[in-house]
Amino acid sequence: MKIREAAVAGQFYPASPEEIKAMFDHFNRLLEESIRDPELLKTKTRAVIVPHAGYIYSGFTANVAHRLLGNSGVERVAVIGPSHRVYLNGMSVSEYDLFETPLGDLPVDRGLASEIIRKFGMGFVPEAHHEHSTEVQMPFIKTYLPDARVVELVYGDENPANLAPVIEWLLSDPKTGVVISTDLSHYYDLEKAKRLDSICLDAVSTLDPTRLHEGCEACGKIGVEAMLIAARSVGLEPLILDYRTSADASGNSSQVVGYMSAAFI
Repeated sequence: MKIREAAVAGQFYPASPEEIKAMFDHFNRLLEESIRDPELLKTKTRAVIVPHAGYIYSGFTANVAHRLLGNSGVERVAVIGPSHRVYLNGMSVSEYDLFETPLGDLPVDRGLASEIIRKFGMGFVPEAHHEHSTEVQMPFIKTYLPDARVVELVYGDENPANLAPVIEWLLSDPKTGVVISTDLSHYYDLEKAKRLDSICLDAVSTLDPTRLHEGCEACGKIGVEAMLIAARSVGLEPLILDYRTSADASGNSSQVVGYMSAAFI
C-alpha cells in the first residue's frame, strides 16, 4: 500500500492532532463571534478557493471555506494546487492509496484518479507530490468530511483551458467536491498587496477570468482561472468568504502575503 506521507507537518501546520484541533476550534470561535450573518455558516458548496500558507497566517481564511464545503457532505474531494518544488509540464494526479495526516489517514480515491488520468491524458509524477499547497488542505478535509476520499492534483505549466474541463467534469458528480489552492500577492508592502489582491478578488467576484491578467499575482492563478471558467460554464455563483494578509497575524506590513477564500454556489 502506497502512502503519500505528510511532507510539511510541523512546519506549515502542527504535527500534533491536539494542536490542530485546538487551532480549528479557535478559528471557529473567532468566526462565530465576528460573522454578521450566521446563516452563512449553513451554506453548502462543492467548490472552494482556499489559501495554503502556514495555519497561523491563513488558517482562519481556509477554515471558513472548508467548513462550508463540509456542509455539502460530498464523498470525495479533488484538491488542486500549484507545484512549488518541481517543474511540471502539465498536471500530475496522485496514485497513492492513502494520504497521511496527523488526524488520521485519508483514503485516496484510486478509481477517480485513474479515471482522470485516462479521460484527460494526465500522468503521475511522484516527486511533485511533496507539495504543501495541497497537503495543508487535508487536515481540514479530515475534520469536516471525515469519511471522504481524496484525489491530489498538482499542476505546473498548464493552460487553464485544459484544467477547466476537468473541474467541470468533477463537479458533474453531485458527490464530488473541488478545492482550488492559491495564495495571492507575495512580499509587497501592505498597501501595494491590497491593491494587487483587489484585482484577484474582483475577478473572482465577477467570474471574469480576463481580469486576472490585469495584475493579479496569485501563485495558483492557473487553478483560479480554470475554476472561474468552469463556474461560468456550469452556472455557479461566487461568494467571497474572507480576505486578509500575513500582517494580520505578524503585525509586519512591510512584506506581506495575501490570502482569500471563496465558495461557488
